[in-house]
Amino acid sequence: MKKIYAPVFVLLAALIILNYGCTGGNANDKKNVETPSFPVYTLEQKDTVLQTGYVADIQAIKNVEIRTRVKGFLEKIYVDEGMAVKKGQVLFKINDEEYRVMLSKAKAALSNAVADARATEVEAERIKLLVDKKVISKSELDVAHSKLNADKATIEEARAAVQSANNHIAYTSIRAPFDGIIDRIPLKAGSLLEEGVLLTSLSDISEVFAYFSFPENEYLQYERSRRSATGKDNQQVNLVLSDGSKYSYPGKIETVEGQIEQTTGSIDFRARFPNPNKLLRHGASAKLYITSDINDVVLVPQQSVFDIQDKSYVYTVDAGNKLHMRAFTPITRLSNYYVVKEGLKPGEKILLEGTQSARDGMTIKPVATPGNTLAMKLRTMN
Repeated sequence: MKKIYAPVFVLLAALIILNYGCTGGNANDKKNVETPSFPVYTLEQKDTVLQTGYVADIQAIKNVEIRTRVKGFLEKIYVDEGMAVKKGQVLFKINDEEYRVMLSKAKAALSNAVADARATEVEAERIKLLVDKKVISKSELDVAHSKLNADKATIEEARAAVQSANNHIAYTSIRAPFDGIIDRIPLKAGSLLEEGVLLTSLSDISEVFAYFSFPENEYLQYERSRRSATGKDNQQVNLVLSDGSKYSYPGKIETVEGQIEQTTGSIDFRARFPNPNKLLRHGASAKLYITSDINDVVLVPQQSVFDIQDKSYVYTVDAGNKLHMRAFTPITRLSNYYVVKEGLKPGEKILLEGTQSARDGMTIKPVATPGNTLAMKLRTMN
């Protein structure tokens, strides 16, 4: 019996040893699979340039409506839409025959008033002689002086009527109040005009204003930066036009409104831009960018960040190479990186790439990333 079963026991023992060896090898392979390698970046404080964009409304430095000041028929139109005009140039002519008749009547009334006053003055001198000789009472002289004063008042009234008639005639020639560009002309020659009718608009676009709004928190940051101890004035701004092209001439912030709009929590700014080529027109839209230097901020690469319900997260790496999901608050989000407001500190390590494969609590094998490589990418973006 022993001779029959001894080989069986030897075979079973060999199988057990072989199976144990294979099991030990699979455990090691499994351990290697569960410790993947990921690139890790150490956060640092850096200086960078921050560029923030705002929707801007472009307006001419002067834009006025040209309206009639008198009634009449529109006799002539001397300009065309989009035409450049000079200050004092005649733009429109209203028929003035009616006002020239008024002027003739006013001048005739003035002549009559002057003649009446002269006659009254002669009569007053005659009465004075009679009063001096005590032929008539002094009250007669007082009446004559009163009549003379009334005649003089009539003269002033007649002169005012003449001036008014001259003004009406002058108003029939409508002139440009300044150099500018003519807008649309809705009426045609021969139209009957009432007083105050809109003829066109005139825009001076040698320079333009760009109006935009700051949220209150960004306004406070801007003011602190502008008044910083470095003495730098960061008021220079740039425009990007509606077609995506950058406007050639930088502008400068000039004024800030005196109060914050309660309904929107924002405050309006005004910047001035030169417009030598007349490219910008009144009513255009653009995007205005403010560039400011920010110092000692923590920058997080975009590929390290993932969003969950409008919150930004990264994976931090602890001393045991274990991942921990952490939320942070950015000051702003740009194309290649985030500027950290709070939640992350210099010296902490984060997962640079591979967030989709990572899990909270996972242990990894970190692969260091050179800091200057990332910095070079950030400088190139700016």
